[in-house]
Amino acid sequence: MPELPEVETTRRGILPHISRKTLTSVEIRQPSLRFPVPEAEIRTLIGEGLIAVNRRAKYLLLHFAHQTLIIHLGMSGSVRLVGTDSQWRKHDHWQLTFADQGLRYHDPRRFGFLLLTDQPYQHPLLASLGVEPLSHDFTPDYLYRFCQKRSSSIKSLIMNQHIVVGVGNIYACEALFQARIHPNQSAKHLDYARVGLLCTAIVDQLTMAIRQGGSTLRDFVNPDGNPGYFAQNLSVYGREGQACSVCGTAIESIKIAGRASFFCPKCQPLEH
Repeated sequence: MPELPEVETTRRGILPHISRKTLTSVEIRQPSLRFPVPEAEIRTLIGEGLIAVNRRAKYLLLHFAHQTLIIHLGMSGSVRLVGTDSQWRKHDHWQLTFADQGLRYHDPRRFGFLLLTDQPYQHPLLASLGVEPLSHDFTPDYLYRFCQKRSSSIKSLIMNQHIVVGVGNIYACEALFQARIHPNQSAKHLDYARVGLLCTAIVDQLTMAIRQGGSTLRDFVNPDGNPGYFAQNLSVYGREGQACSVCGTAIESIKIAGRASFFCPKCQPLEH
């Protein structure tokens, strides 16, 4: 699934090509996505200028004067920039055209969506989301307050979208390795200093991934049609049985909340 870095990479890729341009046409070829596409309502935006392209968690927000389009890429979706005469591919489902530039959505599994709202940040999908990890609100003080109250694993805590958004499985594993914290460590047993290291690691890993274009997940491509490159630099994720780049110990994997969690047992000892 495209995670925060992939969505942010997409946002930055499409921003200079469609921002401040007028929506000239809407074409919906497959309205049956995760939620039905409200084609008639979206068409009312034709003739309006796109004011801004923002991101909240894993959602892209296309802001017009009084309404906002919410885009989610689903499990396997991507958007790309196309010319007005570009051929449609199998699994291309909709296109928003801004002057001579089309924004086209591709999704083999059809689990993404395109919605219209006049209150995006109060929308039920966004209203209860936690802080953005790349914002000034994500601090050691903030995270430590939650850690003190939770006996659950620290990995489960940092992947809780009501606490902090966008720390998907890959980035959680990598950040915990950087901070030298076992993924199954009880959150409430971490002291303030180690929580601070984890905050720094989360920011570092997400920033690095954005800079390198996102993870090379199987289905993800960024707006120019190319895959991301961050997966080339993964230290533990997907490397079970391989040698740790720091100490040489074999990387191990355990299941936490149904997700594979990769770690180095020597660099990330479980403490009680």
